[in-house]
Amino acid sequence: MSDSDDVRALRSTAHPLRLRILSLLTAAELSAAEVARELGVTHANASYHLRVLLDAGEVVVAGEERIRGGVAKRYRHPWRQEDHGDRRRGVDIRTMAHEMVRRMDLREPGPKASFTDAELWVEPEVWERAVRLVVEASELVHAEARPSRTEGTAPVSLTVAAFGMTS
Repeated sequence: MSDSDDVRALRSTAHPLRLRILSLLTAAELSAAEVARELGVTHANASYHLRVLLDAGEVVVAGEERIRGGVAKRYRHPWRQEDHGDRRRGVDIRTMAHEMVRRMDLREPGPKASFTDAELWVEPEVWERAVRLVVEASELVHAEARPSRTEGTAPVSLTVAAFGMTS
């Protein structure tokens, strides 16, 4: 994997709409038309952003189906790190912050939330455990994600940025 491939992958997630598309495609295989309807954007806009994500390896074509004489591709987001080989993955922090603000406006009132912001010094073993727990939480919600508006489900947001720092 070259540095230019890594840069392309990172840039592909540097747009709030593309982050929303990745979230949708975690739980379901969708066509560009279905993505467009769910997100309230044009079919052309959804198709463009899906192509950017596909070119960067962030989504894959999960299948094709015939629709009104044409062929529609269905996409999915392979979210597990092992699905991406040795390629570094990440999200542009400015895009992540922008999306967090949008999601905060949709926050359900009540106590079922957790907010943490910390810049601390801890022992390496403590940090390793904390990162394992964050990864476990992320994997849990990704693995259990269901298609939008599935009966018995509720929309949630999990935004995590956990990283070691230089002294």
